[in-house]
Amino acid sequence: MKKLNIGILGATGMVGQRFIGCLENHPYFQIGCLAASERSAGKTYKEAAKWHLSGDIPDDVAKMKVAEIDPKIIDEYDLDLVFSSIPASIARDVEGAFAQQIPVFSNTKTYRMDDDVPLVIAEVNPEQYDLIPIQRENRGWTGYIVTNGNCSTIGLVLPLKPIMDEFGLEWVNVTTMQALSGAGYDGVSSMAIVDNVIPFIGGEEDKLEIETVKMLGKLEGGKVKNADIDIFASCNRVQSMDGHLKSVFVGTTEDFDEEDVIAVFRKFRGLPQEAKLPTAPNPPIIVREEEDRPQPRLDRDAGNGMAITVGRIRRKCERKLKFTCLSHNTIRGAAGASVLNAELAKYMKLL
Repeated sequence: MKKLNIGILGATGMVGQRFIGCLENHPYFQIGCLAASERSAGKTYKEAAKWHLSGDIPDDVAKMKVAEIDPKIIDEYDLDLVFSSIPASIARDVEGAFAQQIPVFSNTKTYRMDDDVPLVIAEVNPEQYDLIPIQRENRGWTGYIVTNGNCSTIGLVLPLKPIMDEFGLEWVNVTTMQALSGAGYDGVSSMAIVDNVIPFIGGEEDKLEIETVKMLGKLEGGKVKNADIDIFASCNRVQSMDGHLKSVFVGTTEDFDEEDVIAVFRKFRGLPQEAKLPTAPNPPIIVREEEDRPQPRLDRDAGNGMAITVGRIRRKCERKLKFTCLSHNTIRGAAGASVLNAELAKYMKLL
């Protein structure tokens, strides 16, 4: 099978590096172009990027010349699609310019809440791909944009989905303890975070509250009708390097036993697992029964960083559930989610 030729926009950043890691030896995709700012363009990737991941830069990637982010690279490198992790400040124009010609799988917030743009977790709401023909017609694009959610939202919504399907959801109260890598390598100074927790992350609580209801909504009349759930979020930056931990409190429509919730989590599978997509974790939700798990250091790499680990599952009282969940923020919450969305698009014959 001939591999699709892909480009990575924002290739030198933290998420761009995760894209490189997720795509190394991928059975469907090969990296054809690494694109970044004008400052990096023309250098080899090794010269342009300060590598933050464990291990070395893959040899073939290290030698590649970095291109400037410009739609002209589509023809120059014969690209079939691009993955984007560029800043939101430029994404509206840049991603739109690429989507005029080829599919864009975006990790950026800019298009997420547009009515005709899919906001997808592959196991949760693949039906939002039905928005693509509407998007193309509305915008006159040959390509399209598919977005994945915020790094915390993905790790919250995936375990909420089986609860909603089985018991119904009325409200969700979530407190996040978010890793440093979510802010980028230079995002939080050491003097600010050492011996400290920062109880505010700009824009993060809004993303959790508005993205969740779109992801759990239903496609009706060519647009997403948001789920009728009240979401309350408090977001904190903590000293862990990777892995967003969340304490979740849920009000359900129907009552439940703890054993029922555990069983629902364990049996949950989505289309990616049925299709055996290469990046799909199986199972997508891992239940830990130890009283002190999940923990970022011990559990963030579960399922190659793509599984959500859930623990401390407790029935508070009638129709009230408490649990803790953990996701790898730069893999499942970012690059890996986009790659899985692209695999799903290929399976659905949209690539």
